Amino acid sequence: MRAIVCRSLAGIDGLALEDLPDPGHPGPGQVRIRVAAAGLNYADLLVTAGKYQVKHDPPFVPGFECAGIVEAVGPEVAEFQVGDPVMAIPEAGAFAETVIVPAESVYPAPKGLDEAAAAGFPIAYGTSYVALVEQAKLKSGETLLVHGAAGGVGLTAVEIGKALGARVIATAGGQDKCAIAKAHGADHVIDYKAEDIRARVKAFVGGVDVVYDPVGGSAFDASLRVVNWNARILIIGFAGGPVPQIPANILLVKNVAAIGFYFGSWRRQRPELVAQAFRSMDDMVRAGQLTPLVSHRLPLPEFRKALELIQGRQSTGKVVLLTGATF
Repeated sequence: MRAIVCRSLAGIDGLALEDLPDPGHPGPGQVRIRVAAAGLNYADLLVTAGKYQVKHDPPFVPGFECAGIVEAVGPEVAEFQVGDPVMAIPEAGAFAETVIVPAESVYPAPKGLDEAAAAGFPIAYGTSYVALVEQAKLKSGETLLVHGAAGGVGLTAVEIGKALGARVIATAGGQDKCAIAKAHGADHVIDYKAEDIRARVKAFVGGVDVVYDPVGGSAFDASLRVVNWNARILIIGFAGGPVPQIPANILLVKNVAAIGFYFGSWRRQRPELVAQAFRSMDDMVRAGQLTPLVSHRLPLPEFRKALELIQGRQSTGKVVLLTGATF
């Protein structure tokens, strides 16, 4: 099988497309998937540079999410059958034509999505749904502020926030990206390259109840100045700036909760809750509330270009690598 192999922790420069032996038959509790497409994430850049919270020693095949067809199931797997279209979140190995994944990290592909949309679905949508529903307890009628709203996870937070009945304010860099957030349901958009986040939020609504922040840096600082009493700030990541140093006095005075969220730990600690989240999102897809955006679909050999799009923040929605297989 063809696979992208990380031979050294040098980021993109440490990667190469190689031919590897097929992984064989799945063991107990495992599923073997013929990969049709693999989704890219900012974390792929970190893990291949040795900077991610989960470490892998080279050589290894990176890739955290994919979609494809079940080729074989191991003993003790009853929920999947050969031929099922699925999406999966392996700890590594998605950037290959075949991957073996624990069954608890495999989910039915949402009905109506092609392989590229399904490949980019599990991490971004899973992150936003569990963060907003379980961690922040977002309620209908509340106001949600989403940073990086045209990116891989930010755009999903816009859609899920709207599906949950929230009023959504989206920040993005440039009018084109703001237009994408608007098209996916944002009630108000802010071009952070040309507008002041704090001033615009106050002009739109006065204050917000929940902040969804995968960016960090100055976006986080602005969030602290526009939250309502008893607001919740979800810390998703730091794609656009340094790790914030939070002034605890602001949290105290406004009774604000700054909440870290790492989807990987939720999948390990509460797999049954995550599986239910994907069932709920399948209903949202069927209802037309979630419409995944894949901005770039590239063949597996063009992995460098794909990762550079993520690195340079040139993509909207998801970037996906295609193997040539289909659902």
